[in-house]
Amino acid sequence: MRVLHKISVNELVNSIGMPFKILGVKNRHVSSVSRIDEANSECVTFCNKKAAEGLQMVKNADAGVIICYDDLQFASDDFGNKTLILVSDPRLAFIRIMQAYFAERAKPGISSGAVVDEKAKIHPSVYIGPNSYIGDCEIGEGTVIHGSVHVYSGTTIGKNVLIQAGAVIGAEGQGFERSQKGECEKFPQIGSVVIEDDVEIGSNASIMRGAMGDTIIGRGTKIGHLCNIGHGAIIGEHCLIISMSMIGGSTRIGDYSQISLGACVRNKIEIGKNVIVGMGAVVTKNVEDGKIVFGVPAKEA
Repeated sequence: MRVLHKISVNELVNSIGMPFKILGVKNRHVSSVSRIDEANSECVTFCNKKAAEGLQMVKNADAGVIICYDDLQFASDDFGNKTLILVSDPRLAFIRIMQAYFAERAKPGISSGAVVDEKAKIHPSVYIGPNSYIGDCEIGEGTVIHGSVHVYSGTTIGKNVLIQAGAVIGAEGQGFERSQKGECEKFPQIGSVVIEDDVEIGSNASIMRGAMGDTIIGRGTKIGHLCNIGHGAIIGEHCLIISMSMIGGSTRIGDYSQISLGACVRNKIEIGKNVIVGMGAVVTKNVEDGKIVFGVPAKEA
């Protein structure tokens, strides 16, 4: 990554949003970010290690600016000509610096290769990539929809949403009832999808519309690549649904919960707030607030 101008240490610390202390050279500028083992004097990086390991990593690094834990005990000769920014959470501070100065942002506009329904309500600041289809839906300010995304009619997408390539929003879920002959008869899926502000949806993820009500993705929730969200599911705010997870229809997931890599949640399950479902777990029963569950079938840790 690169920027068109150099960024001062004062600018860096103004973007981190947490208490800090600066050691070493204060009058310095950087122009790029890098891993700590690859950084040079023009780079800002971070050290996510503590105690002796963290001290040694900072000493060995060639980076100009290093963000590190505020409980590391440095001597004056430990950092030499470097600039150290001491904070309680180096990785979070580094993320905020990247967001402020280094993250690439799509420019507003609709690709000539996209197909957009004439009745769609799209804010002028929205970006829509090539080969995407946007039905009769509503898309809020600052949203980015990358290429080859299919958004069915009836979908509502809030502000500052990011949808990665290949995602499908609003497809029909598997609603069937077997007849007396054992044949599958279709339950019409007439609901829709509501995606609230600041949600991110990974590539090739699928979010099904509700059978009669809405499938709802709460504000700030992040859905990983290759995830499937069943019809009528309601996911709370600021949840993490990590890649390859499967969420059954009519499931409820509370705020700030995490469904880890490759987990599966049965339909009509209720998961509380601040829950962690472990990697590869299969959830077959309701989970109360604050619990950690893992295994097949999932049990409390």
